[in-house]
Amino acid sequence: MSQPAAKISNAPEHSTAYYFIEGLNELGIEHLFCNFGTDHAPTIEAMAERQKNGEKVPNVMLCPHENTAAHMAMGYATVTGRGQAVLVHVDVGTANTANGMHNLFRSRLPALLMSGKAPYTSSNELVGSRDTYVHFVQEPIDQGALVRPYMKWEWTLPSGVVVKEALRRAHTIMETKPAGPVYFMAQRETLTEKWATDQIRSYSASNYAQSQSGGADPAAVAQIADKLLAAEHPILICGYAGQSKDASKMIEELSTLAGIAVFEGNQTFNISHEFPCFLGYSPNKHLPKADVGILVDVDVPWFPADVQHGDKSFWAHIDVDTLKAASPMWTFPGNLRLQGDSGRILAQLVEEVKKRATPKFKEAAAKRVEALSAERKAWRETAKKLASEKGKPDEINPHYLFSELNKLLKPDDMVFNEGVRNAGAALLQLERPLPNTCVRSGGGGLGWSGGMALGAKLAAPDKMMVQVVGDGGFYFGGPSSVFSVAKQYNLPILVLLLDNTGWSAVKESTLRVFPQGTAKATEKFQAGLMPDAEFTKIGEAFGAHGEKVVNPEDLPAALKRCVDAVRGGQTAILHARVTKL
Repeated sequence: MSQPAAKISNAPEHSTAYYFIEGLNELGIEHLFCNFGTDHAPTIEAMAERQKNGEKVPNVMLCPHENTAAHMAMGYATVTGRGQAVLVHVDVGTANTANGMHNLFRSRLPALLMSGKAPYTSSNELVGSRDTYVHFVQEPIDQGALVRPYMKWEWTLPSGVVVKEALRRAHTIMETKPAGPVYFMAQRETLTEKWATDQIRSYSASNYAQSQSGGADPAAVAQIADKLLAAEHPILICGYAGQSKDASKMIEELSTLAGIAVFEGNQTFNISHEFPCFLGYSPNKHLPKADVGILVDVDVPWFPADVQHGDKSFWAHIDVDTLKAASPMWTFPGNLRLQGDSGRILAQLVEEVKKRATPKFKEAAAKRVEALSAERKAWRETAKKLASEKGKPDEINPHYLFSELNKLLKPDDMVFNEGVRNAGAALLQLERPLPNTCVRSGGGGLGWSGGMALGAKLAAPDKMMVQVVGDGGFYFGGPSSVFSVAKQYNLPILVLLLDNTGWSAVKESTLRVFPQGTAKATEKFQAGLMPDAEFTKIGEAFGAHGEKVVNPEDLPAALKRCVDAVRGGQTAILHARVTKL
């Protein structure tokens, strides 16, 4: 059979790259966090063409390192819930984003990672053919494999005629809960193809919306309510719940209604920390005696090597992702699993408990709330006691440092807590009454807090963004790139660098496995870093205000000067020498 004749059109022609930019606009992509390379010549030309013609292009944020770009997208999504675009250079740029893609994926945050691929022609057969050395060496066997474990979807664009369709598909998948990154690749020859305007279809959001997470089966909700009505030691553990629109409010209401002890296990996106039944970050004391437990939006509620739940306890798991299919092994308990929007499901549960509550239950729940409030008060008194010890010169107590920071924070300021072994001190000392104002990466890739703070500042310019980072994590984050972007795009952040001269997590891990081993006896932990680095000078090179504090008596004034600088529009770095590893 003969093939249908190609469509003849007299409409204006543009390159695939031109429609690629137009497609991003149609997706509502506001920002391109970029690290360009030779593969992006068609895209750069298309953006220039559109700008010359007065046509819209996303806001370009040039990032000297891809780690900054990826984590800026992560910070922006943390504030807005919307995925942005990260544009990087072939395989090498993609490799530099792998850390960020891991963190995005494990944090359930959307991003559209886009890269070129090395040109596939070598002798000018097509426009965009190979014309430099790297085009011959940047063609790996499987470029997508560099980030595939962290992707919900990946595709290499086969033809420009479907560029907008591919972008719409990518966007729908990345935004659908649990959200996550997707990867889009295209070669130069494909991006330079010319197409008439009437050959490129558009795909509106109204016709291609992502799936919605809803409530749960009322019968299943009623089953959990029955268990709570009979419970004597109920417990609720969450981790990501601050990401949900209503989950924080519903957890607070449910806990005071039913007398439930609430913990953030391995906290990532915080709920409110200021209500009577919130008891902190370790459920270990309550877990063995809990008869009814509820897991809400959490990946690691406790460490089974340290503590076990009761054999006869009942567990309900409420989560947008109850299966955890991305984790090969995940065996936390769940007698009943309800997959959907945790805020909506918890609202159903609150109404069901109210409907079924008896006077006897209300009396028992009120007594539990009273007891939990007393326990909370004791916990907070412990925090004050820990902060009262200021430390000594060259070894400032982190608890004291964070208690001083707490005095200067507004409720809606955001803290990006990458303190690792000092992260617990930050959580204990910082009062965070609003959800999603104390953030940790759900992944394990260090070096995220600076880029996330910048992306969040871009999304919420009226809030102060605080990066909390140890000296080890500071190295990972590519600080020169972070400070450069902060200066170039007027995104002032506060950097609190807790310098304990090394990786305490490495030392402590060795001690947990070999508590009386040779490493301890010889003090050979392979965890010490350069002890005399002048970290403030890195920030000062890019116009930041810098303060180094070694004496605890000097901390409050130095910290206030830094906060004042940031609120006045200048990035600031406070380098504090804290208790050594």
